[in-house]
Amino acid sequence: MSLVIVGLDSTIVNVALPSIQRELHASVSGLQWIVDAYTLVLASFLMLAGSSADRFGRRRTFQIGLATFTLGSLLCSLAPSLGWLVAFRMLQAIGGSMLNPVAMSMIVNTFTDRAERARAIGIWGGTFGVSLALGPVVGGALIATVGWRGIFWVNIPVGVAVIALTALFVPESRAPRARRLDPVGQVLVIVTLASLIYAIIEGPSSGWSSAKILGFFALAAAGLAALVSYEPRRTEPLLDLRFFRSALFSGATVIAIGAFAALGGFLFLNTLYLQDVRGYSALRAGLVTLPLAVAMALVAPISGRIIGSRGPRLPMLIAGAAMTVGGAALTGLTNRTSVGWLLVAYIVFGVGFGMVNAPITNTAVSGMPRDQAGVAAAVASTSRQIGQTLGVAVVGSAVTSALAGSFAHGFAQASQVGWWIVTGCGLLVFFVGLLISGRWARGTADRTAGKLMSGEPRIPASTP
Repeated sequence: MSLVIVGLDSTIVNVALPSIQRELHASVSGLQWIVDAYTLVLASFLMLAGSSADRFGRRRTFQIGLATFTLGSLLCSLAPSLGWLVAFRMLQAIGGSMLNPVAMSMIVNTFTDRAERARAIGIWGGTFGVSLALGPVVGGALIATVGWRGIFWVNIPVGVAVIALTALFVPESRAPRARRLDPVGQVLVIVTLASLIYAIIEGPSSGWSSAKILGFFALAAAGLAALVSYEPRRTEPLLDLRFFRSALFSGATVIAIGAFAALGGFLFLNTLYLQDVRGYSALRAGLVTLPLAVAMALVAPISGRIIGSRGPRLPMLIAGAAMTVGGAALTGLTNRTSVGWLLVAYIVFGVGFGMVNAPITNTAVSGMPRDQAGVAAAVASTSRQIGQTLGVAVVGSAVTSALAGSFAHGFAQASQVGWWIVTGCGLLVFFVGLLISGRWARGTADRTAGKLMSGEPRIPASTP
């Protein structure tokens, strides 16, 4: 249920962007901030939430997150201006950071058998697909009846219900050995991500060579360098860089960034195209996009079953290939592209994305000690949010630059550069999936696990 409200939130907000743009007089960069303020804060605090849950209790952290997310949703529905909406989205994201990685840690610690865990993660991914499928239709209906503010009301009763159900049915759990907090590492993560995303989003309006934009790029680079230098010196860092010695973990991180960058860019471009270029209502745009989400929902459990029986190689390769084909099909988008062609592209892309979620999580935690499952799952979730944040920022800025270029075009033609970026992300998923699906990658995971062991049993590595 926590995954449902998070999934609903992502697709509902995208469907509402044109309505928000008209009422709050937002620019394209303003729309990017509505999406990226949430994903940026989410990415910044996911690892802290994962380690805090392992230390203070997963159920307690989960309930605090639910309460914060629900309050943030209520405030978003009351936002009087774009600035306040962005601020309340950030509060909503602080709560959201305590939901999915913590719940995933509960799953990983409950299902210890490799095949059972893969099937559970497949069901988890299917739930996310269902929520994505509901988002466009529910959002379109709410926007058509009560306006865009209604999209945030959906989260409130669900959030309250989940808090009560968690108290009744979810047992408290903690890691046997709690990790210490890392405030310096946390600040460096926020500085690095916030500076990078700000520079990318504001680059088209401020000028890519302006002192302000170059300064923020430099600040992001300095923050990353400081993070890489500082974290290895801590006994229990926020981000344990030793994880990345595992090719499986590193590969899963790159695949997560690529796949979710593709999804973020896809949803952002497609919503503006359907409503602003084709003139569809929010409800009609949601219905047209529905095959994308339905494909995700149907394919995700299949991906989990394949992983349980044959390993993650096949789902990763199918995911990369389908996302590449789906993105490439829209690189020639025009004002009059047939709806049939759009639907085929949506379904193909949806199949690809539905296949990729389960192998990301399964591969990221494979071989890891169980007492660090919360941190490993949080890094995987962080990679997803970083990818989605970058996808919206990079694709949105590329299209904005094309719209303002010396050979200015309409949105449909300008968006073609964005669709090429989505296609490139699909190719990245395919080739990295191919690279990490051999014995070499599994060997690096085994060696890394041996260095991380602390007496806790480790999660069995998946067979490629």
